[in-house]
Amino acid sequence: MLIECAFCNSKVDAKVLAEQEAPRGDFGEPTKYVFVTCPICKNAHVGLSEEFQFGPDDFAWSALKRVWPSPPRQFGDNVPLLVRSSIDEAEKCYRAEAYNACAVMCGRAIEGICVQLAGEKNIAKGLQKLKAKNIIDTRLFEWAESLRKERNIGAHASGDDTSQKDARDILDFARGIIEYIFVLSARYEAYKLRKTNKK
Repeated sequence: MLIECAFCNSKVDAKVLAEQEAPRGDFGEPTKYVFVTCPICKNAHVGLSEEFQFGPDDFAWSALKRVWPSPPRQFGDNVPLLVRSSIDEAEKCYRAEAYNACAVMCGRAIEGICVQLAGEKNIAKGLQKLKAKNIIDTRLFEWAESLRKERNIGAHASGDDTSQKDARDILDFARGIIEYIFVLSARYEAYKLRKTNKK
């Protein structure tokens, strides 16, 4: 069964050690957990597979989605497609050890936020507008500024490169900014509304 190894970043045909069918999911589809090992680095993983129908009487199990360790993090539809696709691409670049490209794609995600919420394609100006509109605070502005500078290192032939550690940090900062703006802020507003309605 194919799975992306969380340790060596390879997409591998993993060796299945055990399987356990689970209670049916939200939509009634059969699911199973599969305990596998990577044939390259020998590390263990747990994946989730769902049964799907592809013909009147034909069923198959989906590719494994890694649930342990470190499942790939994905944002939902509350994050604009341009931002979501850019941060997903940044994750792929990081896993492929393309750290300059990772920084560039993180910058593209932040640029997408600036376009979406500030109407500004220039990242530096867009971040200033986001701060002025209180969409981001001083700390997130500093994170985004660091990200913008790292993106410039990756995007321009300056002789400097983004290191693995810097790419990991920049990726986490970008994800934190996206989560704060599009996920946690919306959840907090829903929480406040719920509390108001109770009164």
